[in-house]
Amino acid sequence: MKRLKKYTEEFKDEAIKLVTEQGYTQAEASESLGISNQNLSRWVADFRKGKERNHAKLTPEQEEIKRLNKEVQRLKLEREILKKAEAFFANEKL
Repeated sequence: MKRLKKYTEEFKDEAIKLVTEQGYTQAEASESLGISNQNLSRWVADFRKGKERNHAKLTPEQEEIKRLNKEVQRLKLEREILKKAEAFFANEKL
């Protein structure tokens, strides 16, 4: 008898973010996390359905905050990439 695994909400959220924010395909994300593609597909679909429902409830100010937060996350990621590149090239010169 196959035993079903239980995943925490935090784990599911991080898995969803790989697909929705970080550009991974569902197949790539599910393989790297060791979960079934079916599970991840369902989680992402549920997330998107919930997002659509919540999207209509946001005020213009909330939309702007949401947009700005997303931009901040993108900029932080870009900064980290640049820091790593800088360190790499600094070591190359030595």
